Amino acid sequence: MRFWGRHGVEHAERESPQEIELDVELRCAFAEVEQDRIDATIDYDRVYRACERIVTQRSFALLESLAGACLDEIMSDRRIAQATVRARKPALLDGATPEIELTRSRE
Repeated sequence: MRFWGRHGVEHAERESPQEIELDVELRCAFAEVEQDRIDATIDYDRVYRACERIVTQRSFALLESLAGACLDEIMSDRRIAQATVRARKPALLDGATPEIELTRSRE
């Protein structure tokens, strides 16, 4: 996913929106998936919109905090057993892309 948001430690990073890329990986167990109904599985549009809202409407100093906020929202769906969010800022450094990966699992 690609969004534009105001995130970074330095004030200058927050002055103008920057491109933020997110990858989301979900691990789920479904008993009713054979029924071919959206309400029996994860609505990927809902996940996308939640991540979009967090990146575009909130501001974080750290990519870790941004990824953590996305995980909080994603894990609110009790059917998700584990989720991983990778967040990166591709245009921040010349020739390098800062990236963070966080994973949460149900206990």
